Amino acid sequence: MKYKSVVATGRGSSDVLKIVEHDLRAPAAGEERVRIVAGGVCQDDIAARVGKRPFLPKIPFVPGYSIVGVVDAIGAGVSDVAAGDRVAALTVFGGYAEYIYLSPEMLVHVPIDLDPAEVAPLILNYLVAYQVLHRMAQVKANDRVLLIGASGGVGTALLQLGRLINLKMYGLASSSKHAALIKLGAIPIDYRSQDFVEVLRRAEPDGLDAVFNGMAEDYLRRGMAVLRRGGTLVHYGGPESLARFILFLAEFIWLNVAPDGKAIKGYGTHRVDFQLLKEDWSKLFDLLEAGQIKPIIAAKFPILEAARANQLLESGNVVGNVVLLALELLYNYSAGLQLSTS
Repeated sequence: MKYKSVVATGRGSSDVLKIVEHDLRAPAAGEERVRIVAGGVCQDDIAARVGKRPFLPKIPFVPGYSIVGVVDAIGAGVSDVAAGDRVAALTVFGGYAEYIYLSPEMLVHVPIDLDPAEVAPLILNYLVAYQVLHRMAQVKANDRVLLIGASGGVGTALLQLGRLINLKMYGLASSSKHAALIKLGAIPIDYRSQDFVEVLRRAEPDGLDAVFNGMAEDYLRRGMAVLRRGGTLVHYGGPESLARFILFLAEFIWLNVAPDGKAIKGYGTHRVDFQLLKEDWSKLFDLLEAGQIKPIIAAKFPILEAARANQLLESGNVVGNVVLLALELLYNYSAGLQLSTS
């Protein structure tokens, strides 16, 4: 029996993404085979493919940072999961595929009644948003915050989660996306035509409580400039090269030692204990089940059309999330049928 994945066969445009067929083997001892039913497309997938990260996977590789799936088979010695369980994982690589082999300690159980298409953005984008808000910046009700990169998957997650605790939120985005930001409770600022430092100094002369930067490190100094004394900037975007990574570290250290009473923190999911990831996924599943959050999904593509999904995300015209789905799920959505992934 065979299965297919989407493989980056070189560095460059989405044209380097090719469909490759593999043998479907039995899981080895201590691992399980997961049939992927949903996954996200994120900027890290694109950056790894293009070559804009300081530490890159070797070519060829399968992109795909996060997945939702069903355990299809288990290897010897696996007891934490069983065939048929709905699970999710931060894979970092390997998610653009019909099947993936993982170890049990990477998995979180997903409530069976949740829509996999809506769960997929929770595994990375909403997790990042929740953790930078509550674990890094430790925001409080009615805090004033700025979101740099407010219209993407993490940005819209920040807006939905921030609205739950009544944050006053300013969001940087191009003017075409302002209506969407307003709908999500943000005060939009056009980063192309407005100086956001000047705008915020007029609007918030006492400074902001927190700034969340998901874009280039070029925004660090200006982000720090709009913080109040005692405020925190959290940077969660990845540097584009080793040289820029070194420059970012130097800037990061300098801004942290500057005697202005402000803090700057860096965030990455790889630096968070897995138990904390599971705790926060559980909270996000509860919020989704209760209808308190609802991921904005800009587009859904079949898993094996990940190249087209990449093209859309790279266009810069996306508000929210781009999701990959197994063909049976896409059929169910289009036909209006009851979801089934078992």
